[in-house]
Amino acid sequence: MTALSTPPRRAGSSGIRRGEAAAGWIFTLPVLIILGVFLLIPVLMALWVSFSDWTGRGSPFSGDVSFVGGENYAAITTGGGLAERDFGIALRNNAWYVLLVVPLQTALSLFLAVLVNRAVLRGRGFFRTAFYFPSVTSTVAITVLWLFLFSTSGAINQVLSWIGINGPNWFNEPTGVVHNLLGAFGVRTGPDALTQSEFLGVSWWDWLAGPSVAMSAFVLMAVFTTSGTFMLLFIAALQNLSGDVDEAAMVDGANGWQRFWRVTLPQLKPTLFTVLTLGLIGCWQVFDQIYTGTQGGPGKTTLTPAYLSYNSAFISQEWGQGAAIAFVLFVIIVAFTILQRFILRDRPVSRRRARQYEVRPAARKGTTR
Repeated sequence: MTALSTPPRRAGSSGIRRGEAAAGWIFTLPVLIILGVFLLIPVLMALWVSFSDWTGRGSPFSGDVSFVGGENYAAITTGGGLAERDFGIALRNNAWYVLLVVPLQTALSLFLAVLVNRAVLRGRGFFRTAFYFPSVTSTVAITVLWLFLFSTSGAINQVLSWIGINGPNWFNEPTGVVHNLLGAFGVRTGPDALTQSEFLGVSWWDWLAGPSVAMSAFVLMAVFTTSGTFMLLFIAALQNLSGDVDEAAMVDGANGWQRFWRVTLPQLKPTLFTVLTLGLIGCWQVFDQIYTGTQGGPGKTTLTPAYLSYNSAFISQEWGQGAAIAFVLFVIIVAFTILQRFILRDRPVSRRRARQYEVRPAARKGTTR
């Protein structure tokens, strides 16, 4: 006798059986509705505002609101007025902020993760909590603390005075760090090629001024408050790595740095991409520290695109320009994320390196008769 068996249900080309797709849509429908109502629809409304002359009163879809095309985008990029210069200054400030914060917080978080992941370290739980504690503290509270520490008579300047350094008035000093370093060597102004040409209303000499002293304090605060969170991501990745490859490298004579650089770090590439992406997004969207601390001062040297978007829309009532700034910032973040993904992609092994791992056939031995 042959056992009776029920015929299997037909599956589509994707391998999902009949009815499973419908059940999946039913279970995900509440989340899709929530995302659509509170995320997709507001984003589309903001996109329309960026192409309109909405004044912030009434509905942006009323008959009184007109479509103005790219006027709001042109005003902040090619308008030649104050709006363009403010946007250029904000981009310059934020670019230096990203350039410094992302590498520093990534390197520090990876160093802390490797440090507390070592089995020989005693009290690892205490150090993990201590390093992560600034990340769970309110940003407003940290900013207020930073304003106190970096004031003229604050703790930072007191420590600097012990080694004979007269600390600056941090949050009231608008000069750029790079210009200050060049000034120490007698360079007070740049060449005509940099001072006469400009981009977004800001001369290239000012683009190369570096972060202001005030923005430098925000850079240190960002590294201090975010490294703990990214440390946890690296710790989770390190604990999932197999020790076989590391032991094999140790047997082959690789030292600690070679094992980390050639064995451990390549295996952390997915986590490294996540950390860099989250850091990049967070740095380009910096707002609450600026709003609580300096509100763009001194001399607009801590102005960021996120704060400029808020200021243009809610303070100056230029809602179209505020929305346009937000979407330009969105494009910048997407572009940098794609570039970062391209740089960290998996590359094929070169032929020269592949030859090192090829099994060479044994040399033929001559035969004698």
